[in-house]
Amino acid sequence: MEKAWWKESVVYQIYPRSFKDSNGDGIGDLQGIISKLDYLKNLGVDVVWLSPVYKSPNDDNGYDISDYRDIMDEFGTMTDWDELLAGLHERGMKLMMDLVVNHSSDEHAWFIESRKSKNNEYRDYYIWRPGKNGKEPNNWVSFFSGSAWQYDEATDEYYLHLFSKKQPDLNWENKTVRHEVYEMMTWWLDRGIDGFRMDVINMISKVEGLPDGQQQEEGGYAWGGDYFLNGPRVHKYLQEMNRDVLSKYDIMTVGECPGTSVEDAQRYANSEGTELNMIFTFEHMDLDAGPGGKWDMRPWQLQELKEVMSKWQYDLEGKGWNSLYLNNHDQPRMVSRFGNDGEYRGKSAKMLGTFLHMLKGTPYIYQGEEIGMTNVQFDITEYNDLEILNMYEERVTEGGGDHAKVMEAIHAKCRDNARTPMQWDASENAGFTTGIPWLRVNPNYQEINVEQALADPDSVFYHYQKLIKLRKQHDVITYGTYELLSEKHLQIYAYTRILVDEMLLVLNNFSAETADFRLPQNIQYKSAELLISNEHTEDELAQSVSLTPYESRVYLLKQ
Repeated sequence: MEKAWWKESVVYQIYPRSFKDSNGDGIGDLQGIISKLDYLKNLGVDVVWLSPVYKSPNDDNGYDISDYRDIMDEFGTMTDWDELLAGLHERGMKLMMDLVVNHSSDEHAWFIESRKSKNNEYRDYYIWRPGKNGKEPNNWVSFFSGSAWQYDEATDEYYLHLFSKKQPDLNWENKTVRHEVYEMMTWWLDRGIDGFRMDVINMISKVEGLPDGQQQEEGGYAWGGDYFLNGPRVHKYLQEMNRDVLSKYDIMTVGECPGTSVEDAQRYANSEGTELNMIFTFEHMDLDAGPGGKWDMRPWQLQELKEVMSKWQYDLEGKGWNSLYLNNHDQPRMVSRFGNDGEYRGKSAKMLGTFLHMLKGTPYIYQGEEIGMTNVQFDITEYNDLEILNMYEERVTEGGGDHAKVMEAIHAKCRDNARTPMQWDASENAGFTTGIPWLRVNPNYQEINVEQALADPDSVFYHYQKLIKLRKQHDVITYGTYELLSEKHLQIYAYTRILVDEMLLVLNNFSAETADFRLPQNIQYKSAELLISNEHTEDELAQSVSLTPYESRVYLLKQ
């Protein structure tokens, strides 16, 4: 059992635009975050992961970076950033920055040069190709709909953009590009940051020749993921990055890696530490996606959640490390998706938190999760996210699709669910801003907000605070091995964690009905202590346990 601080940490993700506005322009900023550091300290988190705050024209909310060594005007200045870092460190917390290097902004100095001519020294910093038969170089579809290629008249060629056309993909085959990235990473690490979350890092290596995708969609475009997800040289590049940069610092690294298997993760997050500490997998995020992908919804099943989570727990044991999350800035709110955001909102939010924090891995809390924030149901005109707007235009405005059906999918799955402003109190705009918020506030802010949560000793906030404290007190929560119990139970997800002579018994009722659980015969113990529950319940553990709707319990058993 190799101990490490990043295994024992709890991470809190801040989406800066939506966290706290300090100057009344309706946009969250660094000074806003600084004003809430004591709140984060009170919650008990160890690491703050800051979504991108770099200079950006903001086509994709900061994931289109025009200067990797400066701060977006709307968020503040480098002086503000220095104050934020110092404020975190003074309170014993660490800072993890977002690293977005699969692509840059088309307004980055490198791209401005690159598009000037085919002979420009920066030309090869990006992926340029001539057209084929009067069309794009291949048929890949962008994640944000339409072709993944943009024609550029100046040089009569196309550049690749797996995301927005304002996010051209960097050419990682070019050694100079890689070293530019490593120098930039070193610059930030030398300023004192404590790690990187790496955006779509498993897309940096593309298959040579950039072949056509096989599964043709409407409009003639096809999914090209087979040729850019976990590409041929991605491990070579990450090992080089680790050798040149990461290994020289005591930091935390997590790679966002869509389309990865457990076998892939065993390489990315290998226990030898030659690449990254851990990755974000998406398999559990796809449980409610039908054959047509994200927007083709189907109900998720508890059995499938058990299968997916257990597979990752078992197969990374001793070989890698899990990152644990149920929502983030790209996913809907977890209590609306996996819990019950109506009658049992608070209780199911606590249950989901318990379920996640007792698994083996590093837990990630997304802002607002700790007070049980929910999804929204806006009109299409009130959304901001490029992904939704492009999809709606393609399917409804141009495609003539069913408005109501598409809106149902948007309400359930869209990224703006997570991006509505943080709900601080019951005053206008939830105390987020004195101005007009960049994105509408969730109308339920008067009932669900931080001020209310802090005043209620039984709130979701204090449940999360206790979960984090327990992690500091019991090594079994961080380092114990995992075993699934009652695999076929349709309502209860139960598992154990074992370390030497201690066992955690974790019981979670994922349904709105009372459910019974029988303790397996092989679980023997001398004492049982109820560590945490979201229900005022008997402390004693019986052979048969009846769990009320969305109840969770964690017992510490000693042999």
